[in-house]
Amino acid sequence: MTAPLISVLMPVRDGARWLGDGITSIQNQTLTDFELIVIDDGSTDTSPQVIDTLSRSDRRIVAFRQERLGLVAALNRGLAASRGQFIARLDADDIAKAQRLERQAEYLESHAEVGLVGTWADKINEQGHVVGTLTPPSEGRELSALLDRTNPFVHSSVIMRKTVLEKVGCYRAAFAGAEDYDLWLRMSETTGIANMTEYLLQYRVHPGSVSRTAQVRQLFSARLAQRAARARRTTGDDPTSKLLAPPDWDASDHSDAIGADLAKLFRLLELTGAEGTKAKAVDISPLRERELVLNHAERRMAQLALLNMLKNKMAVEIPRPVLLWHFVRLHPLRAISLGYRALQGRI
Repeated sequence: MTAPLISVLMPVRDGARWLGDGITSIQNQTLTDFELIVIDDGSTDTSPQVIDTLSRSDRRIVAFRQERLGLVAALNRGLAASRGQFIARLDADDIAKAQRLERQAEYLESHAEVGLVGTWADKINEQGHVVGTLTPPSEGRELSALLDRTNPFVHSSVIMRKTVLEKVGCYRAAFAGAEDYDLWLRMSETTGIANMTEYLLQYRVHPGSVSRTAQVRQLFSARLAQRAARARRTTGDDPTSKLLAPPDWDASDHSDAIGADLAKLFRLLELTGAEGTKAKAVDISPLRERELVLNHAERRMAQLALLNMLKNKMAVEIPRPVLLWHFVRLHPLRAISLGYRALQGRI
C-alpha cells in the first residue's frame, strides 16, 4: 500500500459531541492524499460508534482503541502507526478548513528549512459560531524568541516533518499538559519553525474543559520544558530525559530537573483546588523570590491560592494581613474582582 503524504493524528476521549464534525472536516479536504489516525483513549460515550461508522465507509480512516492511558500515550500510538511524510494534528472538537492540509503541505514543500508549521485560527463556541481569533507570530526569529517564554503554536493547527520527529523523539509523558510545548522546543533546536498567517482552523472553546488542577499541572510542565531547554543549550544535557512520568512537586527529594524553587511554587499554586483545604503547611516564600518571576497565568493561580487560604483560614502561622497584601499586590484589579465574586459566593 502506497504511503500517504500526510498522517493526521486525532486522539479522542468522550468527545462524541463534536467528533463527527472533526473527522468530516478532514474527509472534505481539498488534498486527498492523507490518512486519518483516530485513537480512542478509553471513551465511555458513543465516540467508538462514531469512529466505527465513519471508518467503515472511508479506508483513509485508521482507528485504534486503547484503555485510558492519556493524551501522550494516544499521540505516540498514532505516531508509531503513521506512514505519512508529514504529521498533522487535529483535536476531536476542532474543525480543519477545507484547504488546510493542501496549504500547509505546499508551505513545507516550498520551505525546506522549516520542519514545524502552524496556522492562525478562528475561535468558535459550542454552537460553532466564531467568537474570536488566534493570531500567533509567524516569522521564525520572532517565534523562536517567544518560544523561550510561552507556546506560540495552536497545537491542533500544526504539521510536522516526520524526519524531524524521528530525530528529536516523540511526545514525552513527563510534560503532561504541555507535551506539545516541550516537543516544539526540542524541534526548534534542529529545524526552522513558522506560523502561516491564514485562518485554516476552527479552534473550539468551551467552558469546563480544563480543571484548575490540570491548569496547575500545565503551568508546571511548561516551566519544566523551559528549564530543560535552557539546560540543553548551556550544557548539552537534558535533566528531564529520564523522567517517565510527571514529576511530583510534593516529594521530599527533587531532581535537578525540578529544583526546590519550582517545587515550593507549585505546592503553593495547587492550593487553588479543593484539596488545598487539606494542606498541612504553606510556604509563600516563592512570592518573594526575585529570581523566580511569575508569569501572568501563575500570578492568577497564586491569587486564587491565596484567596482559598484566606477563605478557609489556612496557613494560620502566616498573618492574614500578609496574605491579603500578596493577594492584592499580584494584580490589584483582579484582586478586587476575585474578592467581590468571593463575597457573592461565586468562587
